[in-house]
Amino acid sequence: MKIRSGGSDDIPLILGMLDGAVEWLVARGRTGQWGTEPWSARPKAVARVGEIVAEGEPWIAEIDGEPAGTLTLTPHPAPYVAAVDEPEVYVHLLVTDRRFAGRGVGAALLEHALAEARRQGISLVRVDCYAGDDGRLVAYYRSQGFELVEYFTTNTDWPGALLARRV
Repeated sequence: MKIRSGGSDDIPLILGMLDGAVEWLVARGRTGQWGTEPWSARPKAVARVGEIVAEGEPWIAEIDGEPAGTLTLTPHPAPYVAAVDEPEVYVHLLVTDRRFAGRGVGAALLEHALAEARRQGISLVRVDCYAGDDGRLVAYYRSQGFELVEYFTTNTDWPGALLARRV
């Protein structure tokens, strides 16, 4: 697996992975996380992905030259999460192409985020995620060494969890 730096040219690729994740979730009746409509079909979602990529550093994991997953790192959280009074690396848009599920792509990308934080001399990495349904996503991040900071609900009634890891 190779992890390469991304850029604005990768926005269609990122949206495609997010669309694939929505399709997979919908097929399993799990519509609470991202709804039923593809990200690429929602202008506000497309704009938000563009903002996150422009503000941060997108990274693309590749297996045998094929894009397998992505995340974008920024120095600040999503608007619905309180800022902290220290530098941080914040993980946004972590998604794995379903063709590569079970191959450690997400774990590798999170390890890359931790390495980037170390490289920048930053000791805090945070991420938020969907906390509804059976809590599997929260459990995943905890299995990757992140600790639960708090549960929250956005103004759109989306149940979330904020997690953090020190490096």
